[in-house]
Amino acid sequence: MFVVPADRVVDAQDAHRLGVTFDPPSVDWPAIRDRIFARIDPISRGGEEYRQGQDGVTLYRTRARFTGPRRLVLDTGEELTAERMVVAAGSRAVGLAVEGLTGPDPDRGVHTSDTVMRMASLPTRMAVVGGGFVACEMAHVLAGLGVHVTQVQRSPRLLMAEEYEVSERYTEAARHRYDLRLSSTVTRAEHVAGVWRLETEEPEGHAHVEAEAVLLAVGRRPNSDLVDAAAGGLDTHPDGRLVVDAQQRTSVPKVWALGDVSSAHQLKHVANHEARRVAHNLAVDLGRVEGAPWEEDGRPVPHAVFGHPQVASFGPTAAQLHSAGTEFVTYTQKVGDVAYGWALEDTTGVLTVHASPDGRILAAHMAGPHASTVIQPLIQAVSLGQHAHEVARGQYWIHPALAEVVENALLGLPLGS
Repeated sequence: MFVVPADRVVDAQDAHRLGVTFDPPSVDWPAIRDRIFARIDPISRGGEEYRQGQDGVTLYRTRARFTGPRRLVLDTGEELTAERMVVAAGSRAVGLAVEGLTGPDPDRGVHTSDTVMRMASLPTRMAVVGGGFVACEMAHVLAGLGVHVTQVQRSPRLLMAEEYEVSERYTEAARHRYDLRLSSTVTRAEHVAGVWRLETEEPEGHAHVEAEAVLLAVGRRPNSDLVDAAAGGLDTHPDGRLVVDAQQRTSVPKVWALGDVSSAHQLKHVANHEARRVAHNLAVDLGRVEGAPWEEDGRPVPHAVFGHPQVASFGPTAAQLHSAGTEFVTYTQKVGDVAYGWALEDTTGVLTVHASPDGRILAAHMAGPHASTVIQPLIQAVSLGQHAHEVARGQYWIHPALAEVVENALLGLPLGS
């Protein structure tokens, strides 16, 4: 809901290439913000009220931590025990090991994803620290709405975990929109007269960034420490995630976990899927439904980055396939080489598909318009075990729709007969 208004501005600015021009936009930040939270906040309140009104449900609106296996103490001093427990404690944004930037401080203009969306007004300048999903999405939003953005990324590209060409193209697109500092780190921060001065170490040497506000988007930490998982006997990975098996069971019998507190993906659609799995497995364990527990089945986990252009992906990158010694073929289709891409005058969009030599789709990586939607037929194909040639030739593809990018990418794969 923040991205769409920013998209409208960027698309309007770019429309001159299509022979259309617009006056500079007028951005009403309070109207954008309040429209969003007028929709979102009632969902949260309604969910809480619904649970409070359910028979057999007691809601404790406080913090809890483990004191032993399936034993909790609340901040109110009450203690709870249960035969079965589900841990869905989520994760939280982390800060930098730099004085003044160790965590959010909205009153002085230091934000994380928890606070930046509720700012009272847009700052004139914003320093965005980080180069992942949140950093790129919010840099797009803020720059689109008129903020002078400087993004500081310690790596040589943005979205480093993506396919190289996708990462490279996204980085180049961002470089043309706002001040991008790559291979750079923040070493010191000072707040004077309402302005942050960030000292940076960059390839050319020492530099600095000045901005009224700072967004810390440098990663998230599972909340296993806040619930004192160790005291509950729950094993964790080195990064703090709770260890779970294919059924979402933790190391403690009758305790399940789901979402960011245990998942490496940190994605809402993954947490939703895990919640359904845990609910079913609880019902099986309680004897309320027949059948076997559900297990993680290895289906591909897709993700999208709602920047400009959009990025969407599932499966390994070419570098990961090479590292694993996996034999594969690949093809990259430019968006600008299909009819809808001509209409868009697209110069950045690409879709790369990796497949086994016999046509089993292994991965797809895209940067371009509506990438999060365009890639879905490939996700479906992998999930249902469809052959690349079957997908390409087994259906009609609407012409001149953007989905022809997928068709052409599949047809371009150098598969054996």
